[in-house]
Amino acid sequence: MKKTIKNIGLDVHKNSISIGIADDGRDGEVRYYGKIDNDMNQLNKVIRKLISKGAVLRFVYEAGPCGYGIYRYLTSNAFDCAVVAPSKIPQQSGNRLKNDKRDCLSLARLHRAGELTPVYVPTEEDEALRDLVRARGDATRALRTAKQQLSAFLLRHDIIYSGKTKWTKAHFNWLARVAMPYPAQQIVFQEYIDTVTDCINRVQRLTEQIRLQSQQSSRYELIKALQSMRGISLIVAATIAAELGDLTRFENPGKLMAFLGLIPSEHSSGERVKKGSITKTGNGHVRRALVEAAHAYRFPARKSRTIRKRQEDLPKGVIDISWKAQCRLCSRYHYLTAKEKKVNVVKTAIAREIAGFSWAIAKELSRAA
Repeated sequence: MKKTIKNIGLDVHKNSISIGIADDGRDGEVRYYGKIDNDMNQLNKVIRKLISKGAVLRFVYEAGPCGYGIYRYLTSNAFDCAVVAPSKIPQQSGNRLKNDKRDCLSLARLHRAGELTPVYVPTEEDEALRDLVRARGDATRALRTAKQQLSAFLLRHDIIYSGKTKWTKAHFNWLARVAMPYPAQQIVFQEYIDTVTDCINRVQRLTEQIRLQSQQSSRYELIKALQSMRGISLIVAATIAAELGDLTRFENPGKLMAFLGLIPSEHSSGERVKKGSITKTGNGHVRRALVEAAHAYRFPARKSRTIRKRQEDLPKGVIDISWKAQCRLCSRYHYLTAKEKKVNVVKTAIAREIAGFSWAIAKELSRAA
């Protein structure tokens, strides 16, 4: 006897899970099962009850702040489960009602129809490295804020540094000699300096941990190979590897570019073709890292001592791809600049091609393995 398929939509929150069920078939029943606590034991009771009726269960829920715990629990127990992108869930323009019950029923119905786009779920090892990389990003932003606050404080009191570059050893020595006229202001000034120093030390600690953890990661070969390209340092390479995992899961580089939101948006109809700014969908962490890396291609192509050191012991195919990328992208950067394109537009165009060459390097590594 053929088993019935039940599509289970889960609307997951911190303290609760709302469950909707859509029976297989175009006219299958769609019903609300109820709400349970966000607890694996309670979810397991629901699963056992549904399985006892001889059904095959297919689960789906939205990606969100609660992470991938439910996905890993279900897949480890041999259940089919998909985590979908909230931004790509079809929405009715006239529907003004939204609540947990409607959300879980909509997920179950759309999953049955095959209208949902699943997201990539990282392995636990990749997620751990990703958390480390993102923590460094948070620390870097905190450092930037601390520097701005200290600079604003000094400017407000007309204390101007005469040197060329800030945040160097000479600049910190100068800060140590500055004295404020009132004790209260001196305390504030010292607190700002200590905050900057603490943030710098925090960024350095996290950078060192990324270096050590990358060496122990299963993505180490990819991280090492990506650093053969200009502009891709340890942090950028670790960000790409931790956020995207296996780059070869994309059929071609164009799909990787689209996933990162680096392709132009489009609103065309009939003979009218209109393209706009990039879509900015997908993983923003990698997109920002690639745009920063693109800035390095404003200089002429050359293999610096640093790049040659990074390329030691790498396959010749990877080295050839990185040199081809550098020759093309340096030339393209100057070509687009000569056409008086805006700097951000130029860097975005270069970042899009860096993503393509990164895919080619990952593909070369898989062939060489």
